[in-house]
Amino acid sequence: MNVLILGGQGFIGHNLVLRLLEKGYNVTIFTRNIRKNINISDCKYINGEFQEIRSFKNILDNIDIVYHLISTTIPGKSNDNPVYDIESNVISTVKFLEMCGNSNVKKIIFSSSGGTVYGYPRFIPIPEEHGTNPICSYGISKLMIEKYLYMFNDLYGLNYQVVRISNPYGPYHNALQQGVIDVFLSNILKSKTIEIWGDGSICRDFIYIDDVVDVFCTMAVKDVDAKILNIGSGKGTTLNDLIHIMKNVTGADVDVEYRKGRKVDIPVNILDVSKAYEQLGWKPKTGLDTGIKMTWDRLKNEV
Repeated sequence: MNVLILGGQGFIGHNLVLRLLEKGYNVTIFTRNIRKNINISDCKYINGEFQEIRSFKNILDNIDIVYHLISTTIPGKSNDNPVYDIESNVISTVKFLEMCGNSNVKKIIFSSSGGTVYGYPRFIPIPEEHGTNPICSYGISKLMIEKYLYMFNDLYGLNYQVVRISNPYGPYHNALQQGVIDVFLSNILKSKTIEIWGDGSICRDFIYIDDVVDVFCTMAVKDVDAKILNIGSGKGTTLNDLIHIMKNVTGADVDVEYRKGRKVDIPVNILDVSKAYEQLGWKPKTGLDTGIKMTWDRLKNEV
């Protein structure tokens, strides 16, 4: 099977590539910046900007599955320039979907955001049917792309699957940008202060990357009735509890500095993942303590 991964050298992308290669897939990676330290010789690389959509014309005819993992913004900073968020993510995706609609692509699997598309939850855990009122441009863009996928399915019969991921963490994360667990562990390794926005009571649903990749691989070979699925641990952990776990795992003295809370941060986000079990037979396998230890061990070995 021939697979194209948009954003194949990002955090989720790189972990997915490694698994797909193990399964014998032919993998093409589209990436903005080729990270030579994680290059894989068995893959084909296409270097370019997602906005330069002409880059895809010569490759889609041979592609069976597309994983759309690209995002040019991150939640905490997307409100700084919503126009750029729309132009670089939504418009570029719509152009790409038009090309897919006129190609032999069998399915598009899109990485959406269970952590941002719902906005302030009316109840916990949050099911897929919950209202969607994002308070950051990142979440709005993800939701817009979901709607366009539905539209192109109706127009062209373009098969798709939306994966609303909670807060993934694990190896190969770019700790300079986002990912609370990976950022915190990186700071601990460097003996740097951990900054927490608010009083540490913010509660998130953390999911280890291997569990996310399990879902993506299953979706390549299995169609399900539900076009949108939440993927998370189904459990909530506050930032203060997270620090406590990290202290136990690393054995380090952790210096924490609390700062004024941000409007962009939802107080609590925990996903209802029961539908993923019903549709895919999937459950997360990796507990938070175990996942943090594996991430910590890998991080130490990379230094």
